[in-house]
Amino acid sequence: MTSLCLPLASLSPRLGRCRWLLRSIVTNSSKKLDHPKKSILVEALPPEYLRKRHLPGAINIPGEQIQNRAPELMPNEDIEIIVYCAGPACHASRQAADELTSMGYVNVRHYVGGKEDWMQAGLPLVSGEKPLAA
Repeated sequence: MTSLCLPLASLSPRLGRCRWLLRSIVTNSSKKLDHPKKSILVEALPPEYLRKRHLPGAINIPGEQIQNRAPELMPNEDIEIIVYCAGPACHASRQAADELTSMGYVNVRHYVGGKEDWMQAGLPLVSGEKPLAA
């Protein structure tokens, strides 16, 4: 498992690689509906937090549900999985990423900055939606 680069808000205005990567998740989320998924964005917080606001295209798998739900929602252990939570002070995404790695998922990334960093970077959030399935 790798941490996903640096927090977006700490990057220069020139837009670094990490910002491009995460922006591509937003701009390409509608295309993923028509094409095989190349990555899955997972929010590791309880469902009520996802309903309030989440990164576009994210699915919800709270940490305590990883063992049961991950194999069903993400049967391909080779797919890139990006796990996030509220922000750097929240450890739910780190724990979920560690759990996924221990289950055999080989391309797990931990977005340390989470929602907090995403918002500080001025990127869009979605609210009021039901949790999405992979």
